[in-house]
Amino acid sequence: MKRLLTTAAACGIAASAAFAAHHEVSEEKVEMIMAKLTEMKCQMDADDIEVTDEGGYDLDDVICEGGNQFDIELDAEMNEVSRRAE
Repeated sequence: MKRLLTTAAACGIAASAAFAAHHEVSEEKVEMIMAKLTEMKCQMDADDIEVTDEGGYDLDDVICEGGNQFDIELDAEMNEVSRRAE
């Protein structure tokens, strides 16, 4: 039983690492997103950028001009597809 639990835990850790690596945002894309946000008069912590299943980007806790906070979704071409006030 202990061996089964150890194996299951190891598989879970390996799967989590593979998932994180697959959804990691390249430094080049982070720079492009941050430049896009500057154009939009917004800013955020780059650690809050996530890749969507469609290949776009979820931007969490974006602060825009005027102090309003949003969650913003960009498509793969860096076009804004949604904005939700927090």
